[in-house]
Amino acid sequence: MLACAWISSAHAQAQEEVQARWVADDLATYVRSGPTNEYRIVGSLTSGERVTVIQTQGSYTQVRDESGDEVWIESADLQEERSLAERVPDLKERVESLNARLEHLNAEWKRRLAIMTETLEHRETRIDELERRNARLDDQASQSRERVRALQARLDTQEEDLLMRYFMYGGGVAGAGLLVGLLVPHVPRRRKRDRWF
Repeated sequence: MLACAWISSAHAQAQEEVQARWVADDLATYVRSGPTNEYRIVGSLTSGERVTVIQTQGSYTQVRDESGDEVWIESADLQEERSLAERVPDLKERVESLNARLEHLNAEWKRRLAIMTETLEHRETRIDELERRNARLDDQASQSRERVRALQARLDTQEEDLLMRYFMYGGGVAGAGLLVGLLVPHVPRRRKRDRWF
């Protein structure tokens, strides 16, 4: 029984959804020849139609329609703001304008994003290039420092060798001078014959 009730409510709900309708925007409001319901209906005004207010009496207002006819309408059927039918073209135009502006902004954003992406890629490439160059320069600087150390060590060794040679030459000259100085007094002299004594 509960299942039957549930199935019938689901069926009724499905029928309501299938039969859903909307009231048309172009409904007519009947107008009268005077300011009460006792006056006869003389025509109708379409929903959203623009009218000019002439006077108000009780719950009715006398208006002039776009064709120039003066009729009475219930005051509750009038509103101060423009009808939706009149506002729709302006709203559509505004939506189109905003869509065009949005598309322009979107295109401008994409253009700027492409420029920034390209600039970023260029900068990343430049950074990679500079890092490689920096690594090469670091290697060259290390090699140059090694060469300077090697040359400095070689120069120090050569200076020591040169000083050693100078000492050896000086020692050799001093030793030869000493030897000559010691030997010369022992060398017999020759006597000259022309001496008298």
